Amino acid sequence: MTTPPTVPPSTASAATAPDPAAPPGTAAAAPPSGTAAVPADAPSGGRDLPVARPVEVRRAAARLVREDRRGFAGVVALTTLAALAGLAGPWLVGRIVDEVRDGAGVSVVDRLALAVVVAAVVQLLLSRWARYAAHRMGERALARVRETFVDRCLALPASMVERAGTGDLATRGTADVAAVGATLRDSGPQIVIASAQLVLLLGAVVLTDPLLGSCALAGLVPSYLAARWYLRRARTAYLAEGAANSQVAEILSATSSGARTVEAFRLGAARTAAGREALTVSRGARLRTLFLRNVFFPSVEISYALPLVAVLLLGGWLLSRGSVELGTVVTAALYMRQLEGPLDEVLSHMEQLQSGGASFARVEGLSRAPAAAESGAAEPDNNRIEVRAARYAYAGGAEVLHDVDLMVRPGERLAVVGPSGAGKTTLSRLIAGIDAPTAGSVTVGGVPVVSLTPERLRRQVVLVTQEHHVFLGTVRDNLLIADPDATDTALWSALKAVGAEWTSALPDGLDTVLGADAYRTSGPQAQQLALARVVLADPHTLVLDEATALLDPATARHTERALAAVLEGRTVIAVAHRLHTAHDADRVAVMRDGRLTELGPHDELVAAGGDYAALWHTWHGAPALR
Repeated sequence: MTTPPTVPPSTASAATAPDPAAPPGTAAAAPPSGTAAVPADAPSGGRDLPVARPVEVRRAAARLVREDRRGFAGVVALTTLAALAGLAGPWLVGRIVDEVRDGAGVSVVDRLALAVVVAAVVQLLLSRWARYAAHRMGERALARVRETFVDRCLALPASMVERAGTGDLATRGTADVAAVGATLRDSGPQIVIASAQLVLLLGAVVLTDPLLGSCALAGLVPSYLAARWYLRRARTAYLAEGAANSQVAEILSATSSGARTVEAFRLGAARTAAGREALTVSRGARLRTLFLRNVFFPSVEISYALPLVAVLLLGGWLLSRGSVELGTVVTAALYMRQLEGPLDEVLSHMEQLQSGGASFARVEGLSRAPAAAESGAAEPDNNRIEVRAARYAYAGGAEVLHDVDLMVRPGERLAVVGPSGAGKTTLSRLIAGIDAPTAGSVTVGGVPVVSLTPERLRRQVVLVTQEHHVFLGTVRDNLLIADPDATDTALWSALKAVGAEWTSALPDGLDTVLGADAYRTSGPQAQQLALARVVLADPHTLVLDEATALLDPATARHTERALAAVLEGRTVIAVAHRLHTAHDADRVAVMRDGRLTELGPHDELVAAGGDYAALWHTWHGAPALR
């Protein structure tokens, strides 16, 4: 893996023991959350990515409408015309009843009946056109949602992505975006169309007879109360369900990607228990939304008939008193009968609207996440890296770095060594600008590293870890990520520089497709591709955090020497357990318990008989001198 952001973080874990000082969320045995509930207005707590507030969701929906004003206006116009055409049928039937009572002939009835048929055909054509236009508008809106989501994902700081975990982000980008798409494509347009029909039908009943219209509106009160009860509870329930699904995905992703670690440390039972707990929470959240639907839908089904019954009872009583004509009662009754269709559309799609709204809140929530640094920060004066009184603690954890002071000269090769959990990886992440120190500073050329834009940072510092990722595509595609303008000659040179001679034997050379269904790269091969990207990125400072851990010792030695030759004159900070790297470095920084305990050339530190000397002699199998 190469960050930031030449190569995105990998979801794979190496089959090694986790560093206690490593960031949370990377260990294979991370426990699931105890609850799936996510506050609607929570910005970002712990590992959770933000969720948009209701007002932000409404603003985002309004923005989608504004971006497609013409399409939305067309849908509303077609919907209104279709609803108006639908009003003609009941009115014409009422006219037929009154004409027959007044003794009109067959010709009059035939003309009115033909008008009913014409109105029905016009309504059908306009309704289909309105739905077609609404679907196209929904697809355009969904495309904008997807593009915005991807842009926001790429703008997230790498540290936030790692803390959140792959499950939450993956669920938002798949299940949640799909739910938003279904809402924009189906439920949203259907509700717009049905709502317009409802308004016009109710208005037609009121115009036909105000008293009957008032009675019809009173009959809708039970439906309103049922909908209000449901809406007050649905958003929270669906957000909890989405969070629970994310946790399940996170557990599955961490377990599958860390399968070797799980097997090596016999964590199968623990991971199974964690998965079972996450599934239990998910099941409870799902049952909650199911309960809401089981209460809501039967209630509204019963309430559908109430407006029609109310109009018929009141209309019959008024007719018996001679206050209204029979045609008026028939027209009002038919309008109320027609009302059942759009009312059913609105209430039945309300469940999808709430589910889609909760998903939209999770998708739109990335807008509340802090983005990577924007342009405007000062430019570094030089390439000197300085760490001053740096302290760092991961969220919810103890401090893992304590008052670290370190200055790395331009062009220097510095090795950082120490026992597991000493804070080496954390220090490398601060230098690479992935995390910001909780106290103190880490600067390059006098400018805080974390304030540099991603484009400026990748030209300054690149971090390469033992994690790696091979993208679906050709070898050329995987390398051009680092330098889109690189020629084939430059690509082959980069591969040769890191000892990736195996690429020359591929059937299609640089055009060989990599992936599960094509050429499958091994761990060492994937790591060499990541190192080749580093060569192409051409940074001034390279931070290697066990970057050759997956290579065998001979290949690792060869690769490191090749990289050293290519990166001559550049600053190299190598975090390593293989101490031959320290032997070849200009200076060695020794970490222990989050503190920098020794700093100097290899020979001086060995002669000093301190922590480094003990590590060196232990690594060589000789007894320590102290």
